[in-house]
Amino acid sequence: MATAVRICDRLMKEARLVSAVDNRSVTGQIEHWAKIGKCAEENPEVTYRLIKDILIGIEELDQGECSEYEFG
Repeated sequence: MATAVRICDRLMKEARLVSAVDNRSVTGQIEHWAKIGKCAEENPEVTYRLIKDILIGIEELDQGECSEYEFG
């Protein structure tokens, strides 16, 4: 369910700029930042790069792009 949220003009301007570079909608960019920020707050010891790699891995699983790990 979508909900309207008020944000400051500065954040909207930054989201518009970055969303164009990353080929996302402005809403998608703000949702992306919120997801990364939530993960960072819940896991303060984890780097941004690791958070992004984990989210990529989750998306790959959701899309069926996975294979069984072979040890050794």
